[in-house]
Amino acid sequence: MIKINLFPYRAARIKENIRRQVSIYGLSILFLILAMGYYYLNFNREINILKQEKTAKQKELDSFKDITAKIKTIKKTIAEIEPKLKTIKELEKLKTGPVRLLDEIAMSTPKDKLWLTSLKESKGSLSLEGTAMDNETVADFMSSLQSKESIQSVELVRTKQKKIEKLNLNLKDFTLTCKTYAFKEKPPPETKKRKGRR
Repeated sequence: MIKINLFPYRAARIKENIRRQVSIYGLSILFLILAMGYYYLNFNREINILKQEKTAKQKELDSFKDITAKIKTIKKTIAEIEPKLKTIKELEKLKTGPVRLLDEIAMSTPKDKLWLTSLKESKGSLSLEGTAMDNETVADFMSSLQSKESIQSVELVRTKQKKIEKLNLNLKDFTLTCKTYAFKEKPPPETKKRKGRR
Protein backbone atom coordinates (compact mmCIF):
# COMPACT_ATOMS: atom_id res chain seq x y z
CA MET A 1 0.00 0.00 0.00
CA ILE A 2 1.39 3.38 -1.11
CA LYS A 3 1.04 6.33 1.25
CA ILE A 4 1.19 9.88 -0.12
CA ASN A 5 1.88 12.74 2.24
CA LEU A 6 -0.45 15.63 1.21
CA PHE A 7 0.48 17.93 4.11
CA PRO A 8 3.14 19.93 2.21
CA TYR A 9 0.65 20.52 -0.63
CA ARG A 10 -2.07 21.67 1.79
CA ALA A 11 0.40 23.90 3.61
CA ALA A 12 1.44 25.46 0.33
CA ARG A 13 -2.22 26.09 -0.59
CA ILE A 14 -2.88 27.68 2.77
CA LYS A 15 0.19 29.90 2.42
CA GLU A 16 -0.95 30.87 -1.07
CA ASN A 17 -4.44 31.77 0.20
CA ILE A 18 -2.95 33.79 3.04
CA ARG A 19 -0.58 35.57 0.64
CA ARG A 20 -3.50 36.34 -1.72
CA GLN A 21 -5.69 37.72 1.11
CA VAL A 22 -2.80 39.81 2.46
CA SER A 23 -2.20 41.20 -1.06
CA ILE A 24 -5.90 42.04 -1.52
CA TYR A 25 -6.00 43.65 1.91
CA GLY A 26 -2.81 45.62 1.19
CA LEU A 27 -4.09 46.74 -2.21
CA SER A 28 -7.43 47.76 -0.67
CA ILE A 29 -5.65 49.84 1.97
CA LEU A 30 -3.41 51.36 -0.69
CA PHE A 31 -6.43 52.20 -2.87
CA LEU A 32 -8.21 53.69 0.15
CA ILE A 33 -5.13 55.80 1.00
CA LEU A 34 -4.84 56.98 -2.61
CA ALA A 35 -8.57 57.81 -2.76
CA MET A 36 -8.37 59.71 0.54
CA GLY A 37 -5.28 61.55 -0.71
CA TYR A 38 -7.06 62.50 -3.94
CA TYR A 39 -10.15 63.78 -2.09
CA TYR A 40 -7.95 65.59 0.44
CA LEU A 41 -5.98 67.34 -2.31
CA ASN A 42 -9.19 68.15 -4.19
CA PHE A 43 -10.88 69.58 -1.09
CA ASN A 44 -7.71 71.47 -0.19
CA ARG A 45 -7.63 73.00 -3.69
CA GLU A 46 -11.31 74.04 -3.42
CA ILE A 47 -10.67 75.53 0.01
CA ASN A 48 -7.74 77.54 -1.39
CA ILE A 49 -9.94 78.77 -4.26
CA LEU A 50 -12.66 79.80 -1.80
CA LYS A 51 -10.08 81.57 0.38
CA GLN A 52 -8.79 83.46 -2.65
CA GLU A 53 -12.36 84.43 -3.60
CA LYS A 54 -13.03 85.54 -0.04
CA THR A 55 -9.88 87.68 -0.03
CA ALA A 56 -10.85 89.25 -3.37
CA LYS A 57 -14.40 89.95 -2.16
CA GLN A 58 -13.07 91.43 1.07
CA LYS A 59 -10.77 93.74 -0.89
CA GLU A 60 -13.70 94.77 -3.09
CA LEU A 61 -15.84 95.37 0.00
CA ASP A 62 -13.06 97.43 1.59
CA SER A 63 -12.88 99.55 -1.56
CA PHE A 64 -16.60 100.38 -1.11
CA LYS A 65 -16.14 101.56 2.48
CA ASP A 66 -14.91 104.97 1.34
CA ILE A 67 -17.86 105.30 -1.06
CA THR A 68 -20.30 104.25 1.68
CA ALA A 69 -18.81 106.81 4.07
CA LYS A 70 -19.10 109.53 1.39
CA ILE A 71 -22.73 108.57 0.72
CA LYS A 72 -23.53 108.78 4.44
CA THR A 73 -21.88 112.21 4.59
CA ILE A 74 -23.85 113.40 1.55
CA LYS A 75 -27.14 112.11 3.02
CA LYS A 76 -26.39 113.89 6.29
CA THR A 77 -25.60 117.12 4.41
CA ILE A 78 -28.83 116.81 2.38
CA ALA A 79 -30.83 116.24 5.59
CA GLU A 80 -29.29 119.42 7.06
CA ILE A 81 -29.81 121.50 3.90
CA GLU A 82 -33.45 120.51 3.15
CA PRO A 83 -35.00 122.37 6.13
CA LYS A 84 -32.91 125.45 5.26
CA LEU A 85 -34.07 125.35 1.64
CA LYS A 86 -37.66 124.98 2.80
CA THR A 87 -37.26 128.00 5.07
CA ILE A 88 -35.70 130.02 2.23
CA LYS A 89 -38.60 129.12 -0.09
CA GLU A 90 -41.13 130.16 2.56
CA LEU A 91 -39.30 133.45 3.10
CA GLU A 92 -39.23 134.12 -0.64
CA LYS A 93 -42.93 133.33 -0.83
CA LEU A 94 -43.66 135.72 2.04
CA LYS A 95 -41.46 138.34 0.41
CA THR A 96 -43.09 138.26 -3.00
CA GLY A 97 -46.53 137.08 -1.83
CA PRO A 98 -48.03 140.41 -0.67
CA VAL A 99 -46.94 142.20 -3.87
CA ARG A 100 -48.42 139.44 -6.01
CA LEU A 101 -51.62 139.43 -3.93
CA LEU A 102 -52.13 143.18 -4.37
CA ASP A 103 -51.44 142.84 -8.09
CA GLU A 104 -54.01 140.07 -8.46
CA ILE A 105 -56.61 142.08 -6.52
CA ALA A 106 -55.95 145.10 -8.75
CA MET A 107 -56.21 142.96 -11.90
CA SER A 108 -59.52 141.47 -10.67
CA THR A 109 -61.15 144.81 -9.92
CA PRO A 110 -63.54 145.88 -12.74
CA LYS A 111 -62.64 149.38 -13.91
CA ASP A 112 -65.25 152.10 -13.42
CA LYS A 113 -67.69 149.57 -11.94
CA LEU A 114 -66.18 148.70 -8.56
CA TRP A 115 -64.10 150.65 -6.03
CA LEU A 116 -62.32 149.23 -3.00
CA THR A 117 -62.44 151.36 0.15
CA SER A 118 -60.72 149.03 2.63
CA LEU A 119 -58.24 146.17 2.49
CA LYS A 120 -57.06 144.37 5.63
CA GLU A 121 -54.91 141.23 5.82
CA SER A 122 -53.85 139.26 8.89
CA LYS A 123 -52.35 135.75 9.04
CA GLY A 124 -53.76 134.78 5.67
CA SER A 125 -57.25 136.19 6.25
CA LEU A 126 -58.10 139.06 3.90
CA SER A 127 -61.03 141.45 4.34
CA LEU A 128 -62.16 143.62 1.44
CA GLU A 129 -64.73 146.41 1.56
CA GLY A 130 -65.93 148.49 -1.34
CA THR A 131 -68.70 149.82 -3.53
CA ALA A 132 -69.95 148.38 -6.82
CA MET A 133 -72.42 149.41 -9.46
CA ASP A 134 -74.61 146.33 -8.88
CA ASN A 135 -74.73 142.78 -7.47
CA GLU A 136 -73.56 141.28 -10.79
CA THR A 137 -70.34 143.33 -10.61
CA VAL A 138 -69.70 142.03 -7.07
CA ALA A 139 -70.27 138.44 -8.27
CA ASP A 140 -67.86 138.95 -11.21
CA PHE A 141 -65.26 140.40 -8.82
CA MET A 142 -65.60 137.40 -6.51
CA SER A 143 -65.25 134.94 -9.42
CA SER A 144 -62.16 136.74 -10.67
CA LEU A 145 -60.58 136.69 -7.19
CA GLN A 146 -61.39 132.99 -6.78
CA SER A 147 -59.43 132.16 -9.96
CA LYS A 148 -56.19 133.75 -8.67
CA GLU A 149 -53.33 131.63 -7.29
CA SER A 150 -52.77 133.79 -4.20
CA ILE A 151 -56.40 133.46 -3.06
CA GLN A 152 -57.83 130.16 -1.86
CA SER A 153 -61.46 131.05 -1.18
CA VAL A 154 -63.81 134.05 -1.32
CA GLU A 155 -66.96 134.57 0.77
CA LEU A 156 -69.53 137.36 0.65
CA VAL A 157 -70.15 138.71 4.16
CA ARG A 158 -72.75 141.35 3.35
CA THR A 159 -74.12 143.70 0.71
CA LYS A 160 -75.99 146.93 1.38
CA GLN A 161 -77.95 149.24 -0.89
CA LYS A 162 -76.43 152.70 -1.19
CA LYS A 163 -78.24 155.54 -2.94
CA ILE A 164 -76.56 158.74 -4.09
CA GLU A 165 -79.37 161.29 -4.44
CA LYS A 166 -77.38 163.96 -6.28
CA LEU A 167 -76.35 161.59 -9.06
CA ASN A 168 -79.50 159.47 -8.89
CA LEU A 169 -77.39 156.28 -8.53
CA ASN A 170 -78.19 153.04 -6.71
CA LEU A 171 -74.89 151.40 -5.66
CA LYS A 172 -73.96 148.34 -3.57
CA ASP A 173 -71.63 148.45 -0.58
CA PHE A 174 -70.11 145.02 0.05
CA THR A 175 -67.75 143.18 2.37
CA LEU A 176 -65.77 140.08 1.36
CA THR A 177 -63.49 137.76 3.29
CA CYS A 178 -60.79 135.70 1.58
CA LYS A 179 -58.23 133.12 2.55
CA THR A 180 -54.84 133.84 0.97
CA TYR A 181 -51.71 131.80 0.27
CA ALA A 182 -50.48 132.57 3.82
CA PHE A 183 -53.54 131.08 5.53
CA LYS A 184 -52.90 128.09 7.78
CA GLU A 185 -55.53 126.04 9.54
CA LYS A 186 -55.28 126.13 13.30
CA PRO A 187 -54.40 122.72 14.71
CA PRO A 188 -57.27 121.13 16.63
CA PRO A 189 -56.95 121.48 20.41
CA GLU A 190 -55.47 118.44 22.08
CA THR A 191 -58.08 116.50 23.99
CA LYS A 192 -57.07 115.21 27.37
CA LYS A 193 -56.82 111.46 27.51
CA ARG A 194 -59.43 109.91 29.67
CA LYS A 195 -58.09 108.29 32.77
CA GLY A 196 -58.30 104.52 32.79
CA ARG A 197 -61.05 102.85 34.70
CA ARG A 198 -60.21 102.07 38.27
